[in-house]
Amino acid sequence: MTKLGSTSYKQTKNGILPRQKVLQMEVTGTKKGLLYLNKTIKTNKILTAEFIKEIHKIGFSDILVEEAGKFRTVQVTYSENEAPHFSKIPELIKTLCDDTEFALSQLPKPGDEEYIGRVVELLSHFQHRFVYIHPFIDYNGRTSRMFTNYLLMRLNLPIIEISTEQEKQRKAYINSLQKADVGDYSNLEEIISEAINESLKKVMK
Repeated sequence: MTKLGSTSYKQTKNGILPRQKVLQMEVTGTKKGLLYLNKTIKTNKILTAEFIKEIHKIGFSDILVEEAGKFRTVQVTYSENEAPHFSKIPELIKTLCDDTEFALSQLPKPGDEEYIGRVVELLSHFQHRFVYIHPFIDYNGRTSRMFTNYLLMRLNLPIIEISTEQEKQRKAYINSLQKADVGDYSNLEEIISEAINESLKKVMK
């Protein structure tokens, strides 16, 4: 990302574009990824590293010229934290996928009073671990939220929207992830729980 005055620019497949245009492409890319996941739900495809890379490529290949669908091969720092070494990404992602699939298999029945709470816990841990691993050079948050919705689809629950476009929303979301870094998932669970409740209300209407 480069800057000129107060406006940010980014190199994309379509050349160097201003931040506002890139943001539109990010939104479009996320929709493309979700549409593909919605088609895939019929096969109940399990989480794998290759599946995750496939969706990242579908969503962001118009923005990331070389890196879409590829795990990063450099060290990065995000929110003042250094991500795990890139050499560990395949193993960490495999473990995350395996753990998430196991957690799905251990959920109580949908009618159980603990069901939604357990789903929220599962989604919170998945989302935090994904962002912590930071497998891609960019768009880890968007990809984690796309797969959060894929997990909801597999559970026959409505998809959710966790908006991070406004500064206040973004700060609250990042803060919740930072608290999860030290084992406190309460804020992240609250954000996801509120999003699920909002989606359920819309479906019931």
